Amino acid sequence: MYDAKLWTKNYETGVPKEVDYQGQLIHQTLDAAAAKYPNKIAVRMLLRYLPLGIAIQSKMTYRELVEATDRFAAALQNMGVKPGARVSVMLPNIPQQVVAFYGILKAGCVVVNTNPTYTSREIEHQLQDSGAETVLMLSSLYSRLESVKDKTPVKRVIITDVPDSLGFPFKSLVEKQVRAGGLMVDVADEPGIFRYTDLLATSPAKAPSISAKPDDVVLLQYTGGTTGVPKAAMLTHANLINNVLQLAAWLPGLEYGGEKTLGAIPFFHVYGMTVAMLFTIYSGSELIVTPDPRRTELVLEIIHREKVSLYPGIPTMYTAIINHPKVSEFNLRSVKACMSGGMSLPVEVQRRFEEITGGKLIEGYGLTETSPVACANPVNGIRKAGSIGVPVSSTQVAIVALDQREDGGYDLVEPGGEGELVIKGPQVMAGYWQRQDETDKVIDKDGWFHTGDIAKMDEDGCFYIVDRKKDLIIASGYNIVPREVEEVLYMHPKVQEAVVAGIPDSKRGETVKAYVVLKEGQSSSVDEIRTFCKENLAPYKVPVFVDFRSELPKSQVGKILRRVLVEEEKAKQAG
Repeated sequence: MYDAKLWTKNYETGVPKEVDYQGQLIHQTLDAAAAKYPNKIAVRMLLRYLPLGIAIQSKMTYRELVEATDRFAAALQNMGVKPGARVSVMLPNIPQQVVAFYGILKAGCVVVNTNPTYTSREIEHQLQDSGAETVLMLSSLYSRLESVKDKTPVKRVIITDVPDSLGFPFKSLVEKQVRAGGLMVDVADEPGIFRYTDLLATSPAKAPSISAKPDDVVLLQYTGGTTGVPKAAMLTHANLINNVLQLAAWLPGLEYGGEKTLGAIPFFHVYGMTVAMLFTIYSGSELIVTPDPRRTELVLEIIHREKVSLYPGIPTMYTAIINHPKVSEFNLRSVKACMSGGMSLPVEVQRRFEEITGGKLIEGYGLTETSPVACANPVNGIRKAGSIGVPVSSTQVAIVALDQREDGGYDLVEPGGEGELVIKGPQVMAGYWQRQDETDKVIDKDGWFHTGDIAKMDEDGCFYIVDRKKDLIIASGYNIVPREVEEVLYMHPKVQEAVVAGIPDSKRGETVKAYVVLKEGQSSSVDEIRTFCKENLAPYKVPVFVDFRSELPKSQVGKILRRVLVEEEKAKQAG
Protein backbone atom coordinates (compact mmCIF):
# COMPACT_ATOMS: atom_id res chain seq x y z
CA MET A 1 0.00 0.00 0.00
CA TYR A 2 2.88 2.37 0.72
CA ASP A 3 4.84 1.36 -2.40
CA ALA A 4 1.74 2.07 -4.47
CA LYS A 5 1.77 5.66 -3.18
CA LEU A 6 -1.92 5.64 -2.40
CA TRP A 7 -1.73 9.37 -1.64
CA THR A 8 -1.01 10.42 -5.24
CA LYS A 9 -4.73 10.17 -6.00
CA ASN A 10 -5.05 13.32 -3.90
CA TYR A 11 -2.60 15.26 -6.08
CA GLU A 12 -4.28 18.10 -7.93
CA THR A 13 -4.03 18.34 -11.71
CA GLY A 14 -0.56 19.33 -12.84
CA VAL A 15 1.34 18.00 -9.82
CA PRO A 16 3.75 15.25 -10.96
CA LYS A 17 4.43 12.07 -9.02
CA GLU A 18 8.16 12.64 -9.46
CA VAL A 19 10.30 15.75 -9.88
CA ASP A 20 12.99 15.94 -12.54
CA TYR A 21 16.29 16.79 -10.86
CA GLN A 22 19.02 17.19 -13.46
CA GLY A 23 22.02 17.71 -11.21
CA GLN A 24 21.80 21.49 -10.82
CA LEU A 25 23.79 23.23 -8.10
CA ILE A 26 22.11 25.81 -5.90
CA HIS A 27 24.15 28.80 -7.03
CA GLN A 28 23.45 27.82 -10.63
CA THR A 29 19.74 28.42 -10.03
CA LEU A 30 20.54 32.05 -9.18
CA ASP A 31 22.66 32.48 -12.30
CA ALA A 32 19.94 30.86 -14.43
CA ALA A 33 17.27 33.19 -13.01
CA ALA A 34 19.52 36.20 -13.63
CA ALA A 35 20.04 35.14 -17.25
CA LYS A 36 16.24 35.17 -17.73
CA TYR A 37 15.34 38.17 -15.58
CA PRO A 38 18.46 40.36 -15.26
CA ASN A 39 16.62 43.61 -14.59
CA LYS A 40 13.89 42.21 -12.38
CA ILE A 41 14.09 42.91 -8.65
CA ALA A 42 15.49 39.87 -6.86
CA VAL A 43 15.65 41.12 -3.27
CA ARG A 44 13.85 44.07 -1.73
CA MET A 45 14.25 44.98 1.94
CA LEU A 46 11.41 46.97 3.48
CA LEU A 47 11.96 48.57 6.87
CA ARG A 48 8.91 50.81 7.11
CA TYR A 49 6.67 53.22 5.22
CA LEU A 50 6.65 56.97 5.66
CA PRO A 51 3.62 59.22 5.05
CA LEU A 52 2.36 59.17 1.45
CA GLY A 53 3.52 55.56 1.17
CA ILE A 54 7.22 56.37 0.74
CA ALA A 55 9.15 53.23 1.65
CA ILE A 56 12.47 53.02 3.47
CA GLN A 57 13.84 50.18 1.41
CA SER A 58 16.65 48.78 -0.68
CA LYS A 59 16.39 47.01 -4.03
CA MET A 60 18.70 44.61 -5.80
CA THR A 61 18.09 43.27 -9.31
CA TYR A 62 19.06 39.76 -10.35
CA ARG A 63 22.04 41.17 -12.26
CA GLU A 64 23.17 43.06 -9.16
CA LEU A 65 22.62 40.03 -6.93
CA VAL A 66 24.78 37.81 -9.14
CA GLU A 67 27.53 40.44 -9.17
CA ALA A 68 27.41 40.80 -5.39
CA THR A 69 27.55 37.03 -4.84
CA ASP A 70 30.49 36.74 -7.24
CA ARG A 71 32.32 39.50 -5.38
CA PHE A 72 31.61 37.89 -2.00
CA ALA A 73 32.92 34.54 -3.27
CA ALA A 74 36.07 36.20 -4.59
CA ALA A 75 36.51 38.02 -1.27
CA LEU A 76 36.39 34.73 0.63
CA GLN A 77 39.02 33.24 -1.64
CA ASN A 78 41.27 36.32 -1.28
CA MET A 79 40.93 36.10 2.51
CA GLY A 80 42.30 32.57 2.40
CA VAL A 81 39.03 30.68 2.88
CA LYS A 82 39.49 27.31 1.14
CA PRO A 83 36.81 25.23 -0.64
CA GLY A 84 35.05 22.98 1.86
CA ALA A 85 35.58 25.42 4.73
CA ARG A 86 32.59 26.23 6.92
CA VAL A 87 31.39 29.84 7.07
CA SER A 88 28.96 30.90 9.79
CA VAL A 89 26.21 33.36 8.83
CA MET A 90 24.67 35.01 11.88
CA LEU A 91 22.17 37.53 10.51
CA PRO A 92 18.48 38.45 10.54
CA ASN A 93 16.61 38.64 7.23
CA ILE A 94 18.55 41.30 5.33
CA PRO A 95 19.91 41.30 1.74
CA GLN A 96 23.45 40.55 2.95
CA GLN A 97 22.25 37.14 4.11
CA VAL A 98 21.08 36.26 0.59
CA VAL A 99 24.33 37.53 -0.94
CA ALA A 100 26.40 35.59 1.58
CA PHE A 101 24.54 32.30 1.13
CA TYR A 102 25.04 32.12 -2.63
CA GLY A 103 28.51 33.67 -2.42
CA ILE A 104 29.69 31.07 0.07
CA LEU A 105 28.50 28.31 -2.25
CA LYS A 106 30.20 29.94 -5.25
CA ALA A 107 33.43 29.81 -3.24
CA GLY A 108 32.91 26.06 -2.78
CA CYS A 109 32.34 26.48 0.96
CA VAL A 110 29.68 25.33 3.43
CA VAL A 111 27.12 27.62 5.08
CA VAL A 112 26.60 27.27 8.82
CA ASN A 113 23.28 28.91 9.68
CA THR A 114 23.62 30.52 13.10
CA ASN A 115 20.71 31.95 15.04
CA PRO A 116 21.48 35.63 15.82
CA THR A 117 19.71 35.34 19.19
CA TYR A 118 22.24 32.78 20.42
CA THR A 119 24.15 33.52 23.59
CA SER A 120 27.95 33.32 23.81
CA ARG A 121 27.72 29.79 25.21
CA GLU A 122 25.60 28.60 22.27
CA ILE A 123 27.81 30.38 19.72
CA GLU A 124 30.90 28.76 21.22
CA HIS A 125 29.44 25.27 20.87
CA GLN A 126 28.29 25.76 17.29
CA LEU A 127 31.57 27.25 16.09
CA GLN A 128 33.61 24.57 17.85
CA ASP A 129 31.43 21.80 16.45
CA SER A 130 31.30 23.11 12.88
CA GLY A 131 34.92 24.19 12.77
CA ALA A 132 33.92 27.49 11.17
CA GLU A 133 36.89 29.84 10.91
CA THR A 134 34.92 32.67 9.29
CA VAL A 135 31.81 34.42 10.64
CA LEU A 136 29.53 37.04 9.06
CA MET A 137 27.57 38.95 11.68
CA LEU A 138 26.02 42.25 12.77
CA SER A 139 28.29 44.60 14.69
CA SER A 140 25.95 44.45 17.69
CA LEU A 141 26.48 40.69 17.95
CA TYR A 142 30.26 40.84 17.95
CA SER A 143 30.63 41.22 21.72
CA ARG A 144 28.99 37.81 22.19
CA LEU A 145 31.55 36.20 19.91
CA GLU A 146 34.45 38.20 21.31
CA SER A 147 33.92 36.81 24.81
CA VAL A 148 34.43 33.22 23.60
CA LYS A 149 36.45 33.75 20.42
CA ASP A 150 39.65 32.28 21.90
CA LYS A 151 37.78 29.02 22.54
CA THR A 152 36.72 28.72 18.89
CA PRO A 153 38.57 28.23 15.59
CA VAL A 154 37.43 31.64 14.31
CA LYS A 155 40.12 33.57 12.41
CA ARG A 156 38.03 36.02 10.39
CA VAL A 157 34.96 38.08 11.28
CA ILE A 158 33.06 40.00 8.61
CA ILE A 159 30.96 42.84 10.03
CA THR A 160 27.82 44.15 8.36
CA ASP A 161 24.74 46.08 9.45
CA VAL A 162 21.25 46.84 8.18
CA PRO A 163 22.23 50.24 6.66
CA ASP A 164 24.90 48.59 4.47
CA SER A 165 22.28 47.69 1.87
CA LEU A 166 20.65 51.13 1.83
CA GLY A 167 21.46 54.13 -0.31
CA PHE A 168 20.79 57.86 -0.18
CA PRO A 169 18.79 59.37 1.46
CA PHE A 170 17.85 56.62 3.93
CA LYS A 171 21.23 55.14 4.85
CA SER A 172 22.28 57.86 7.30
CA LEU A 173 18.76 58.12 8.78
CA VAL A 174 18.55 54.39 9.48
CA GLU A 175 22.11 54.28 10.81
CA LYS A 176 21.24 56.93 13.43
CA GLN A 177 18.18 54.95 14.47
CA VAL A 178 19.85 51.55 14.75
CA ARG A 179 22.77 53.06 16.65
CA ALA A 180 20.38 54.72 19.07
CA GLY A 181 18.70 51.36 19.60
CA GLY A 182 22.00 49.58 20.22
CA LEU A 183 21.62 47.47 17.06
CA MET A 184 24.76 48.92 15.50
CA VAL A 185 28.01 49.56 17.37
CA ASP A 186 31.62 50.34 16.52
CA VAL A 187 33.93 47.35 16.19
CA ALA A 188 37.61 48.26 16.35
CA ASP A 189 39.77 47.63 13.31
CA GLU A 190 42.22 44.83 14.06
CA PRO A 191 43.66 41.82 12.25
CA GLY A 192 40.92 39.40 11.26
CA ILE A 193 38.14 42.02 11.25
CA PHE A 194 36.70 42.79 7.81
CA ARG A 195 33.90 45.06 6.59
CA TYR A 196 31.29 43.61 4.26
CA THR A 197 30.99 46.79 2.23
CA ASP A 198 34.77 47.06 1.80
CA LEU A 199 35.02 43.45 0.64
CA LEU A 200 32.36 43.90 -2.05
CA ALA A 201 33.88 47.20 -3.17
CA THR A 202 37.40 45.84 -3.55
CA SER A 203 36.82 42.29 -4.80
CA PRO A 204 36.47 41.39 -8.50
CA ALA A 205 33.04 40.52 -9.86
CA LYS A 206 34.28 37.08 -10.82
CA ALA A 207 33.67 34.06 -8.65
CA PRO A 208 36.55 31.58 -8.26
CA SER A 209 36.55 28.42 -10.32
CA ILE A 210 35.48 25.49 -8.14
CA SER A 211 34.71 21.82 -8.59
CA ALA A 212 31.28 21.05 -7.13
CA LYS A 213 28.99 18.02 -7.27
CA PRO A 214 25.31 17.50 -6.42
CA ASP A 215 26.17 15.37 -3.38
CA ASP A 216 28.51 17.97 -1.89
CA VAL A 217 27.40 19.20 1.53
CA VAL A 218 26.60 22.92 1.30
CA LEU A 219 24.74 23.56 4.55
CA LEU A 220 25.15 22.61 8.20
CA GLN A 221 21.74 23.20 9.75
CA TYR A 222 21.67 22.66 13.50
CA THR A 223 18.85 20.82 15.21
CA GLY A 224 18.25 19.33 18.64
CA GLY A 225 19.97 16.11 19.62
CA THR A 226 18.67 13.27 21.77
CA THR A 227 21.59 13.91 24.13
CA GLY A 228 20.67 17.58 24.51
CA VAL A 229 23.61 18.73 22.40
CA PRO A 230 22.58 20.36 19.08
CA LYS A 231 23.87 18.51 16.05
CA ALA A 232 24.09 19.60 12.41
CA ALA A 233 22.16 18.01 9.57
CA MET A 234 24.35 17.86 6.47
CA LEU A 235 22.30 19.09 3.53
CA THR A 236 23.60 18.84 -0.03
CA HIS A 237 22.97 20.67 -3.30
CA ALA A 238 20.73 17.75 -4.33
CA ASN A 239 18.80 17.77 -1.04
CA LEU A 240 17.95 21.46 -1.20
CA ILE A 241 17.24 21.74 -4.92
CA ASN A 242 15.04 18.65 -4.90
CA ASN A 243 13.01 20.23 -2.11
CA VAL A 244 12.73 23.45 -4.10
CA LEU A 245 11.59 21.46 -7.15
CA GLN A 246 9.04 19.66 -4.97
CA LEU A 247 7.68 23.00 -3.77
CA ALA A 248 7.49 24.35 -7.31
CA ALA A 249 5.67 21.20 -8.45
CA TRP A 250 3.19 21.60 -5.58
CA LEU A 251 2.13 24.98 -7.01
CA PRO A 252 0.89 24.22 -10.55
CA GLY A 253 -0.09 27.88 -10.95
CA LEU A 254 3.38 29.18 -10.07
CA GLU A 255 4.20 32.25 -12.17
CA TYR A 256 7.93 32.13 -12.84
CA GLY A 257 9.37 35.62 -12.70
CA GLY A 258 6.08 37.00 -11.46
CA GLU A 259 5.57 36.05 -7.82
CA LYS A 260 6.31 38.20 -4.79
CA THR A 261 7.30 36.26 -1.69
CA LEU A 262 7.30 37.83 1.75
CA GLY A 263 10.42 36.55 3.50
CA ALA A 264 9.47 37.25 7.10
CA ILE A 265 10.21 33.83 8.59
CA PRO A 266 13.94 33.72 9.50
CA PHE A 267 16.28 32.43 6.81
CA PHE A 268 18.65 31.00 9.44
CA HIS A 269 15.86 28.44 9.99
CA VAL A 270 15.81 25.78 7.27
CA TYR A 271 12.09 26.36 6.66
CA GLY A 272 12.51 30.05 5.87
CA MET A 273 15.67 29.44 3.91
CA THR A 274 14.22 26.79 1.58
CA VAL A 275 10.55 27.74 1.31
CA ALA A 276 11.13 31.50 1.06
CA MET A 277 14.69 32.31 -0.08
CA LEU A 278 15.82 29.37 -2.23
CA PHE A 279 12.40 28.78 -3.76
CA THR A 280 11.86 32.43 -4.70
CA ILE A 281 15.30 32.87 -6.28
CA TYR A 282 14.89 29.59 -8.19
CA SER A 283 11.60 30.85 -9.66
CA GLY A 284 13.08 34.20 -10.68
CA SER A 285 10.59 36.03 -8.49
CA GLU A 286 10.89 38.88 -6.01
CA LEU A 287 11.95 38.18 -2.43
CA ILE A 288 10.71 40.88 -0.04
CA VAL A 289 12.55 40.72 3.27
CA THR A 290 11.90 42.37 6.60
CA PRO A 291 14.26 41.82 9.54
CA ASP A 292 11.59 41.59 12.25
CA PRO A 293 8.56 39.33 11.53
CA ARG A 294 6.94 40.36 14.82
CA ARG A 295 5.98 43.76 13.37
CA THR A 296 2.56 42.55 12.23
CA GLU A 297 1.29 45.94 11.09
CA LEU A 298 4.32 46.33 8.81
CA VAL A 299 3.68 42.84 7.42
CA LEU A 300 0.08 43.85 6.68
CA GLU A 301 1.23 47.05 4.99
CA ILE A 302 3.82 45.21 2.89
CA ILE A 303 1.22 42.72 1.64
CA HIS A 304 -1.17 45.59 0.92
CA ARG A 305 1.27 47.92 -0.89
CA GLU A 306 3.55 45.41 -2.63
CA LYS A 307 0.83 42.92 -3.64
CA VAL A 308 2.55 39.93 -2.03
CA SER A 309 1.40 36.63 -3.58
CA LEU A 310 3.24 34.04 -1.44
CA TYR A 311 3.74 34.19 2.31
CA PRO A 312 5.30 31.13 4.00
CA GLY A 313 5.12 31.26 7.77
CA ILE A 314 4.10 29.59 10.99
CA PRO A 315 0.64 29.62 12.63
CA THR A 316 1.60 32.33 15.13
CA MET A 317 2.23 34.73 12.23
CA TYR A 318 -1.16 34.06 10.66
CA THR A 319 -2.85 34.25 14.07
CA ALA A 320 -1.29 37.67 14.63
CA ILE A 321 -2.64 38.86 11.26
CA ILE A 322 -6.24 37.72 11.69
CA ASN A 323 -6.38 39.16 15.22
CA HIS A 324 -4.72 42.49 14.41
CA PRO A 325 -7.08 45.38 15.22
CA LYS A 326 -6.31 47.11 11.91
CA VAL A 327 -6.48 44.08 9.60
CA SER A 328 -9.63 45.37 7.90
CA GLU A 329 -7.76 48.52 6.81
CA PHE A 330 -5.48 46.54 4.48
CA ASN A 331 -6.20 44.78 1.19
CA LEU A 332 -4.65 41.31 1.45
CA ARG A 333 -6.41 39.83 -1.60
CA SER A 334 -3.15 39.53 -3.57
CA VAL A 335 -2.16 36.48 -1.49
CA LYS A 336 -2.46 33.32 -3.58
CA ALA A 337 -0.91 30.67 -1.37
CA CYS A 338 0.78 30.29 2.00
CA MET A 339 2.45 27.22 3.43
CA SER A 340 2.28 26.88 7.19
CA GLY A 341 4.86 24.78 9.01
CA GLY A 342 6.75 24.46 12.26
CA MET A 343 3.71 23.55 14.35
CA SER A 344 0.14 22.39 13.86
CA LEU A 345 -2.21 24.82 12.12
CA PRO A 346 -5.52 25.44 13.95
CA VAL A 347 -8.48 24.97 11.61
CA GLU A 348 -10.07 28.25 12.69
CA VAL A 349 -6.88 30.19 11.91
CA GLN A 350 -6.79 28.60 8.47
CA ARG A 351 -10.46 29.39 7.81
CA ARG A 352 -10.24 32.99 8.95
CA PHE A 353 -6.99 33.73 7.09
CA GLU A 354 -8.42 32.35 3.84
CA GLU A 355 -11.58 34.38 4.38
CA ILE A 356 -9.56 37.60 4.77
CA THR A 357 -7.08 37.06 1.93
CA GLY A 358 -8.97 34.91 -0.55
CA GLY A 359 -5.80 32.82 -0.84
CA LYS A 360 -5.04 29.28 0.28
CA LEU A 361 -3.32 28.54 3.58
CA ILE A 362 -2.05 24.96 3.58
CA GLU A 363 -0.42 23.00 6.34
CA GLY A 364 2.81 21.20 5.59
CA TYR A 365 5.16 18.96 7.54
CA GLY A 366 8.89 18.62 7.55
CA LEU A 367 12.06 18.54 9.57
CA THR A 368 15.53 20.00 9.40
CA GLU A 369 16.70 16.58 8.22
CA THR A 370 14.33 16.67 5.21
CA SER A 371 15.37 20.11 3.90
CA PRO A 372 12.55 20.53 5.28
CA VAL A 373 9.30 19.76 3.40
CA ALA A 374 8.12 16.13 3.27
CA CYS A 375 4.31 16.39 3.30
CA ALA A 376 1.78 19.06 2.44
CA ASN A 377 -1.90 19.52 1.86
CA PRO A 378 -2.90 20.20 -1.76
CA VAL A 379 -3.32 23.90 -2.51
CA ASN A 380 -6.63 23.43 -4.32
CA GLY A 381 -7.42 19.80 -3.59
CA ILE A 382 -9.05 17.95 -0.72
CA ARG A 383 -7.84 18.96 2.72
CA LYS A 384 -8.77 17.11 5.87
CA ALA A 385 -8.92 18.81 9.26
CA GLY A 386 -5.89 18.03 11.37
CA SER A 387 -3.97 16.33 8.54
CA ILE A 388 -0.42 17.26 7.55
CA GLY A 389 -1.45 16.27 4.04
CA VAL A 390 0.27 13.81 1.76
CA PRO A 391 3.87 13.18 0.72
CA VAL A 392 5.17 15.64 -1.88
CA SER A 393 6.46 14.45 -5.25
CA SER A 394 9.33 11.90 -5.26
CA THR A 395 8.74 11.17 -1.57
CA GLN A 396 7.79 7.96 0.21
CA VAL A 397 6.30 8.01 3.69
CA ALA A 398 5.27 5.05 5.82
CA ILE A 399 4.06 4.22 9.32
CA VAL A 400 6.10 1.53 11.07
CA ALA A 401 5.90 -0.28 14.39
CA LEU A 402 7.82 1.36 17.22
CA ASP A 403 9.81 -1.77 18.01
CA GLN A 404 12.41 -3.25 15.66
CA ARG A 405 12.26 -6.87 14.57
CA GLU A 406 15.14 -9.16 15.48
CA ASP A 407 16.59 -8.76 11.97
CA GLY A 408 16.76 -4.97 12.44
CA GLY A 409 13.78 -4.22 10.20
CA TYR A 410 10.40 -2.71 11.00
CA ASP A 411 6.87 -3.97 10.45
CA LEU A 412 4.50 -1.71 8.53
CA VAL A 413 1.35 -0.47 10.26
CA GLU A 414 -1.97 -0.78 8.45
CA PRO A 415 -4.06 2.36 7.66
CA GLY A 416 -5.66 3.74 10.81
CA GLY A 417 -3.00 2.26 13.07
CA GLU A 418 -0.45 4.37 14.92
CA GLY A 419 3.31 4.04 14.61
CA GLU A 420 6.44 6.03 13.79
CA LEU A 421 6.47 8.21 10.67
CA VAL A 422 9.42 7.36 8.40
CA ILE A 423 10.50 9.14 5.23
CA LYS A 424 12.54 8.33 2.17
CA GLY A 425 13.24 10.83 -0.61
CA PRO A 426 15.88 12.97 -2.33
CA GLN A 427 15.45 15.72 0.28
CA VAL A 428 16.58 13.50 3.19
CA MET A 429 19.92 14.66 4.63
CA ALA A 430 23.28 12.99 4.06
CA GLY A 431 23.60 12.49 7.83
CA TYR A 432 24.68 14.39 10.94
CA TRP A 433 27.98 16.27 10.87
CA GLN A 434 30.64 14.23 12.70
CA ARG A 435 27.90 12.18 14.43
CA GLN A 436 27.75 8.80 12.72
CA ASP A 437 26.31 7.26 15.87
CA GLU A 438 23.43 9.74 15.83
CA THR A 439 22.96 9.22 12.08
CA ASP A 440 22.66 5.46 12.58
CA LYS A 441 19.90 6.04 15.14
CA VAL A 442 17.63 7.82 12.66
CA ILE A 443 18.50 6.38 9.22
CA ASP A 444 17.94 2.64 9.16
CA LYS A 445 19.61 -0.01 7.03
CA ASP A 446 17.00 0.42 4.30
CA GLY A 447 17.53 4.17 4.03
CA TRP A 448 14.38 5.29 5.87
CA PHE A 449 14.65 8.38 8.04
CA HIS A 450 12.90 7.89 11.38
CA THR A 451 11.26 11.15 12.41
CA GLY A 452 10.45 10.38 16.04
CA ASP A 453 6.86 11.46 15.40
CA ILE A 454 3.95 9.12 16.08
CA ALA A 455 1.48 9.27 13.21
CA LYS A 456 -1.22 7.42 11.30
CA MET A 457 -2.37 7.21 7.70
CA ASP A 458 -6.04 7.01 6.71
CA GLU A 459 -7.57 5.04 3.85
CA ASP A 460 -7.05 7.98 1.45
CA GLY A 461 -3.32 8.23 2.08
CA CYS A 462 -3.55 11.35 4.28
CA PHE A 463 -1.23 11.50 7.27
CA TYR A 464 -1.83 12.77 10.80
CA ILE A 465 0.64 13.49 13.61
CA VAL A 466 -0.57 11.95 16.85
CA ASP A 467 2.31 12.44 19.28
CA ARG A 468 6.08 12.58 19.52
CA LYS A 469 8.32 9.67 20.34
CA LYS A 470 11.08 11.95 21.62
CA ASP A 471 10.80 14.68 24.25
CA LEU A 472 11.04 17.61 21.86
CA ILE A 473 9.36 20.95 22.53
CA ILE A 474 8.20 22.88 19.47
CA ALA A 475 7.49 26.51 20.35
CA SER A 476 6.58 28.90 17.52
CA GLY A 477 8.26 26.57 15.06
CA TYR A 478 11.56 26.31 16.96
CA ASN A 479 12.78 22.94 18.19
CA ILE A 480 13.85 22.94 21.83
CA VAL A 481 15.51 19.92 23.42
CA PRO A 482 14.56 19.75 27.14
CA ARG A 483 17.95 18.31 28.05
CA GLU A 484 19.77 21.44 26.84
CA VAL A 485 17.62 23.71 29.04
CA GLU A 486 17.93 21.31 31.98
CA GLU A 487 21.72 21.37 31.78
CA VAL A 488 21.65 25.16 32.14
CA LEU A 489 19.31 24.89 35.13
CA TYR A 490 21.70 22.44 36.78
CA MET A 491 24.47 25.05 36.37
CA HIS A 492 22.60 27.30 38.82
CA PRO A 493 24.22 26.96 42.26
CA LYS A 494 20.86 26.74 44.08
CA VAL A 495 19.30 24.02 41.91
CA GLN A 496 19.37 20.42 43.06
CA GLU A 497 17.09 18.85 40.45
CA ALA A 498 15.32 20.16 37.39
CA VAL A 499 13.23 18.91 34.52
CA VAL A 500 11.79 20.81 31.56
CA ALA A 501 8.63 20.03 29.61
CA GLY A 502 6.61 21.49 26.78
CA ILE A 503 3.14 22.50 27.88
CA PRO A 504 0.24 23.52 25.61
CA ASP A 505 0.16 27.20 24.65
CA SER A 506 -2.50 28.88 22.54
CA LYS A 507 -0.04 31.20 20.80
CA ARG A 508 3.22 29.23 20.53
CA GLY A 509 1.71 25.74 20.23
CA GLU A 510 3.90 24.71 23.15
CA THR A 511 5.93 26.70 25.61
CA VAL A 512 8.72 25.82 28.03
CA LYS A 513 8.03 25.11 31.69
CA ALA A 514 10.71 24.23 34.23
CA TYR A 515 10.09 22.20 37.37
CA VAL A 516 12.80 22.90 39.95
CA VAL A 517 13.83 21.40 43.29
CA LEU A 518 16.16 23.70 45.22
CA LYS A 519 19.03 22.56 47.40
CA GLU A 520 18.24 22.34 51.10
CA GLY A 521 18.19 25.73 52.79
CA GLN A 522 18.11 27.68 49.52
CA SER A 523 15.42 30.05 48.27
CA SER A 524 14.94 31.53 44.83
CA SER A 525 12.38 33.20 42.58
CA VAL A 526 10.99 32.77 39.09
CA ASP A 527 12.78 35.95 37.98
CA GLU A 528 16.11 34.72 39.31
CA ILE A 529 15.86 31.39 37.47
CA ARG A 530 14.66 32.99 34.22
CA THR A 531 17.40 35.67 34.34
CA PHE A 532 20.03 32.97 34.74
CA CYS A 533 18.60 31.08 31.77
CA LYS A 534 18.54 34.24 29.65
CA GLU A 535 22.27 34.59 30.19
CA ASN A 536 22.91 31.11 28.81
CA LEU A 537 20.12 30.36 26.32
CA ALA A 538 18.56 31.94 23.25
CA PRO A 539 15.30 33.73 24.18
CA TYR A 540 13.01 31.09 22.66
CA LYS A 541 14.53 28.39 24.91
CA VAL A 542 14.11 30.28 28.20
CA PRO A 543 11.41 28.76 30.45
CA VAL A 544 8.29 30.91 30.47
CA PHE A 545 7.07 29.25 33.66
CA VAL A 546 9.04 27.98 36.66
CA ASP A 547 7.39 25.69 39.21
CA PHE A 548 9.30 25.14 42.47
CA ARG A 549 8.66 21.72 44.00
CA SER A 550 9.84 19.75 46.98
CA GLU A 551 10.26 16.67 44.79
CA LEU A 552 9.78 15.49 41.20
CA PRO A 553 7.85 12.40 40.05
CA LYS A 554 10.21 9.48 39.48
CA SER A 555 10.15 5.87 38.35
CA GLN A 556 11.16 3.00 40.61
CA VAL A 557 14.71 3.28 39.33
CA GLY A 558 14.80 7.02 40.02
CA LYS A 559 14.25 8.38 36.49
CA ILE A 560 12.40 11.71 36.46
CA LEU A 561 9.05 11.20 34.73
CA ARG A 562 8.63 14.20 32.44
CA ARG A 563 5.49 12.74 30.86
CA VAL A 564 3.70 12.73 34.23
CA LEU A 565 4.23 16.48 34.49
CA VAL A 566 2.99 17.05 30.93
CA GLU A 567 -0.16 15.05 31.57
CA GLU A 568 -0.66 16.90 34.85
CA GLU A 569 -0.43 20.23 32.99
CA LYS A 570 -2.86 19.11 30.27
CA ALA A 571 -5.38 18.01 32.89
CA LYS A 572 -5.03 21.31 34.70
CA GLN A 573 -5.61 23.30 31.51
CA ALA A 574 -8.54 21.11 30.50
CA GLY A 575 -10.09 21.81 33.89
